Amino acid sequence: MSTRRAYLLLTCAALLYSINGIVSKWVMEAGLSPWRLTEIRTTGSLVALLIYLAIKGRLPLLRPAKGEMGLLLLFGVIGIAAVQSFYFFSILRLHVSIALIIEFTAPIWIVLYLRFIKKVQIANSMWLGLVAAFIGLVLVGEVWKGLTLNGLGVISSFLDALSLAAYFVLGRELGKTRGTDTALVWGFGITSVLFAFVQPWWSFPFHIFSKQINLNGHFAGHHLPGWLLIIFIIIVGTVLPYLCVLAGVNALSPQAASIIGMLEPVLAGIFGWILLKETFTTIQLVGASVVLVGIFIANEKIPEGEKLEGEING
Repeated sequence: MSTRRAYLLLTCAALLYSINGIVSKWVMEAGLSPWRLTEIRTTGSLVALLIYLAIKGRLPLLRPAKGEMGLLLLFGVIGIAAVQSFYFFSILRLHVSIALIIEFTAPIWIVLYLRFIKKVQIANSMWLGLVAAFIGLVLVGEVWKGLTLNGLGVISSFLDALSLAAYFVLGRELGKTRGTDTALVWGFGITSVLFAFVQPWWSFPFHIFSKQINLNGHFAGHHLPGWLLIIFIIIVGTVLPYLCVLAGVNALSPQAASIIGMLEPVLAGIFGWILLKETFTTIQLVGASVVLVGIFIANEKIPEGEKLEGEING
């Protein structure tokens, strides 16, 4: 695959993930909880990816290696279930772009993990990126006004960022024994089983499929059936971007892929402004820009030997 095509695929993934955040917010505002949306999204994606692996003849590769189950369980519970649940909970209470900006502090937590847990020496420019990102977060939150953002939403976003950082770490470890596609099937599978146990399917609010959901924001007053929006979330907002990422990362370095992934908060802000009529103060916009610059610097300077494989779940 050419480098240009890989960049295009990763850009498409960021675009689809950002649109998915808008559609997911519509569905949750219609009454489907973040945890139920995670349940239907992961289960639907699991089925779709199993079909994909069957077509590719890769189903035999799903067999776990000796001693691998513990890592697979952590990957499913933290790397998939926690990331998606906290993400949906966050965007229900925050502007989609702000929730994503906080989520994208994950590279910063990875750097802290490398420095203080793995004892890797970090360049001064890396610390500059960390400082810039945290200053940006202060501006985004306008903390001098008593934190204008929803407190639970902010906490959930930071938990999402930490879970996402764990996803990268766990994904790197799994990458030593299996491909990303089979790791994702295990992740979605474990998440689906976990949610089916905690929230049995017989209590699922199936009426959401037939409900006419109001498209709040620019399309207020217009409605679409719940089943159509949920299928969109599964196929367009999950399966397609994951496949784009899988193809793109194989042609580029994880570092380059993650940098392209930073387009997601920017695109989410654009779609939030266009579709949801979300507005921001000048200070918040400046803060968002500073956060993105800080994250870019931090991610760019991850030591060569410690780059982590994986990609964002949207």
